[in-house]
Amino acid sequence: MKKLIALLILIQSSGFVIGQEKSEISVNFNHFALSVKDSDQSAEFYKNVLNLNEIKNRTIIEGIRWLSLGEGKELHLISILKDEIKTNKAVHLALTTSDFDLLIDKLKSMNIEYSDWPGTINKINVRADGIKQVFFQDPNGYWIEVNSVAEQKN
Repeated sequence: MKKLIALLILIQSSGFVIGQEKSEISVNFNHFALSVKDSDQSAEFYKNVLNLNEIKNRTIIEGIRWLSLGEGKELHLISILKDEIKTNKAVHLALTTSDFDLLIDKLKSMNIEYSDWPGTINKINVRADGIKQVFFQDPNGYWIEVNSVAEQKN
């Protein structure tokens, strides 16, 4: 009888251990890295235009700057590679703002050209769900989308 009870406890315990094993990998977004010609110029653009805060570059490698995208997410600007930068509007950094009109005013005041998705200059794109979007480029030609999703959450 003692052997049967011990066996039942062992079987039950082994199921508990097996049940704790991860059967699927879980990943979360951490950072987005861009190859840039000049990390200082690019950092100033993202800080001045989008009000991103610079954070410590934990690689301690010159030519790399790190900026916070909020909520523990980061943008890494890397100028140590000298490869040609090729851009495509479909590959873009998408951000949201809680004050879309203020962003448009800022882009205008800084003479930063923006467009809707098809490329009409200084036109705001409005998606079928009512979300407003604009697209513009950083000094290296990377496309940035800023949308009004955050306004909908407020």
